[in-house]
Parts: sequence; C-alpha cells; structure tokens
Amino acid sequence: MGEQSSEMEIVHLLRKVTVEFGLRQAEFASRNGMHPTDVRALICLLDAERAGTDATAGWLGAQLGLNSAGTTAVIDRLERLDHLTRTRDPRDRRRVLLAVDPRAVELGWAFFGQLIEKTVTVLRDFDESETEAVRRFLSAAHQAVTAIR
Repeated sequence: MGEQSSEMEIVHLLRKVTVEFGLRQAEFASRNGMHPTDVRALICLLDAERAGTDATAGWLGAQLGLNSAGTTAVIDRLERLDHLTRTRDPRDRRRVLLAVDPRAVELGWAFFGQLIEKTVTVLRDFDESETEAVRRFLSAAHQAVTAIR
C-alpha cells in the first residue's frame, strides 16, 4: 500500500482515539452492570444538562435511535441502578424530565477522571490558535459523521 495522505493519517488517529474511548465505555458498562447503550444514555443526558436542554424519554430515545419500549428499558435499568432520576417538569407537570444522579457522576469521574485529566493536560500544551483548530476540526468531523446517519 502506498504512502498515506496527512488527512488520512488524521482520520486514522481519530479512529484510534474513538476506538479507545469505546473500549473504556464498554469496560465501564461491564464493571457497573450496565449495557453499553446505558452509558451512551448517560452521556446524552450529561450533554443535555450542559446545553440546558430538557431531557425527556422521547428526546433520549431520539438521541439513542431507540423505539419507546427500548427507551423505557434503558431508563428503567438506569433508575434501578440509581444512575438516573425522573422528576416532573415544574413548568409542565405532564412532562417527566430525566437527569443523571450525582452518584452516577461520581462513579463516572472515578473511572474516567484520569483519562479526562490526561486529555486536558495534552490540550494545555496547545496555544489558543491550535486549540481553536482542534475544536473546529472535531466539530466539523462530528457534523460530517452525524450527517451520514
């Protein structure tokens, strides 16, 4: 096989990072009696919280690509494990909002904290323009990948 382009080298490096993250997520799920989809659900809920998005069962199902029954199963599993809370929306009592329980956040930090800290340390070696370039690339790569879905 011939020489690979610098673009393809970056694509392969990104793939290596995502595979490693996926392996860590699977290990976390296994150690904590969860299905990998449960971990994806927790990540979606944490992302929603950071974005100020109300997370409902319908919203979560759409994020995960699950039907209503599958979404209910994930929510029920996470609630049984004390990783998720359901509360009535104070603005609309008909809606139930989902949130990650603080104990689940602690569990996640205990497992992923070192990985996150090492990644942040790597980024601290970048100057502002390099960090912005990484942000732009990852945002655009994410848009490209989700556009294909």
